[in-house]
Amino acid sequence: MLDYDKEAGAYDETRGGEARAGAAAAAVLGLVPPTAGRLLDVGCGTGIVTRRLAAARPAARVTGVDLTPGMARMAAARLPGAIALADSRALPFPDATFDAVSSVWLLHLLDGPQDVRAVVAECARVLRPGGVYVTTVDKGASHNVGSDIDAVLAERPRSAPRDPAGLVTRYAAAQGLLPAGQARFQGHGQGRSPRRTVADLRRGWFVTLPPGEPLAERFADRLARLPDQDRPRPDPVFHLRSFRKAG
Repeated sequence: MLDYDKEAGAYDETRGGEARAGAAAAAVLGLVPPTAGRLLDVGCGTGIVTRRLAAARPAARVTGVDLTPGMARMAAARLPGAIALADSRALPFPDATFDAVSSVWLLHLLDGPQDVRAVVAECARVLRPGGVYVTTVDKGASHNVGSDIDAVLAERPRSAPRDPAGLVTRYAAAQGLLPAGQARFQGHGQGRSPRRTVADLRRGWFVTLPPGEPLAERFADRLARLPDQDRPRPDPVFHLRSFRKAG
């Protein structure tokens, strides 16, 4: 697992920057009713998406929370007074506070099913009846774009995904959240090149291939033999699901 406190300073630059953030925010807002007055962005990271949510809905009150101090500091610089340092499994808000809650690129990072259930439950708890929860699903699978890089990495050890759409839907249903919509958006600037993938491999991006281990180096060697070492392959396409709180 990457140290997101250390990653904070370079996070946006290495994850598609403003172009990716703009696509994410537009897709999220496409699933949020225009009448929503209070929005919560859970796992807001550097606030690059949260700021765009606020800019697009100036009449709404937008709040962000993140567990990582480095990320939260960057988000607070973008949205002063609107960011809290908090665990998404225990949100510091009363029940039924928000008209909409989003969690973009969060569920796949959690340690296991119990944490995913806890986060979904907390997002449901702070939603008002009729409110909407929007989250990314199947994040890891989105990065498989059918490239030669994916063909090399297909043989790597894999961990069980935390955010498959079907599982998230079941957890949501247990909290009174019913399916309300879907959307997709492009991860601009995230198409991997072989050289970049080797660098990511050696800094711990792939959790089942710890840096420095012989198996990781064997994959790095195979990636280094691919053609067009600096040519990015296609961008991933991410998937969103929305759920409406009963009542």
